[in-house]
Amino acid sequence: MFTRYILPAVALFGVIFAVIFVHAGNKPVPASQPVADPAQAPFASYVAGAGIVESSTEEIPVGTLVPGVVSEIYKSIGERVRAGDPLFRIDSRDLEAELAVRKADLVSAKANVSAQEATAADMQNQWKNAQAMGDARAMSAEELDRRRFAAQVAAAKLEQANADVVSAEAHVKQTETELDRRIVRARVDGTLLQSKIHLGEYAQVGPLATPLMLLGNTDVLNVRVDIDENDAWRVDTTRAAIAFVRGNRDLSTELHFVRIEPYVVPKRSLTGDSSERVDTRVLQVVYSFNPKSLPVFVGQQMDVFIEARPIGQATAYTRAPASGPAGGR
Repeated sequence: MFTRYILPAVALFGVIFAVIFVHAGNKPVPASQPVADPAQAPFASYVAGAGIVESSTEEIPVGTLVPGVVSEIYKSIGERVRAGDPLFRIDSRDLEAELAVRKADLVSAKANVSAQEATAADMQNQWKNAQAMGDARAMSAEELDRRRFAAQVAAAKLEQANADVVSAEAHVKQTETELDRRIVRARVDGTLLQSKIHLGEYAQVGPLATPLMLLGNTDVLNVRVDIDENDAWRVDTTRAAIAFVRGNRDLSTELHFVRIEPYVVPKRSLTGDSSERVDTRVLQVVYSFNPKSLPVFVGQQMDVFIEARPIGQATAYTRAPASGPAGGR
């Protein structure tokens, strides 16, 4: 009885459950909604590209000519700097001690010049007095030669003393130059965008994966737009361009053409994914805009649309000079 009715019922129930489970698993997964609506192009015909905000000078990695321990940091992140302003100092106690010695040597050399001047004047005076004697019998020829040679030796020693002063001054200047090299200064006006150095940290020379400091002029911001090589021929730099802040399509600004960098480079999508591809090549077009018009920061991404003629009407993009009036270098 059990085998005849119960087992077939269990088997039938299992089949029905499997069918329901498979059917439920095959339902299409609804597409996830974007966090923010994407920007819409304001032009009927356009070329689009991803842009990244950069300073008008581009980002300048700040390094040091001399390795050593950082003893002072003069500027903080976000602070405005002028060309020549000190940014940080490498420990220079050894050079400060050396400079004190060099200055002491200079004082000694100058004192020696004063002494040699007095000696040379005395020897020259004695030689002139000997020459002024009218009677040749008053002084022997040997004594005359001795005084003449003494005057010449004194003059030579004075010349050597003056040369020692010049050498001592050069040594002081050299040490002062080495001291100044221990102070890293800004080479352009700008803003300190990033600082990865701390007091007591050892600063290395040469190009680093993470620069010690990052400096850039943010009075005018640029946006570097990657245009796919397939659309590069459609770029017309005489037409309007507009950029939208990624994540908020209500924030946008007009762009001013700066330059085209006429070298097509591999595109790099900085996602951090080990499988990201770089086989797509892009033309980089640089535009500028007033940073007061948008709440954006250097390194932020933007969606850029450049007005273009319809594909049927466009035959070639309009070439432009290497740099434009706004933000060009």
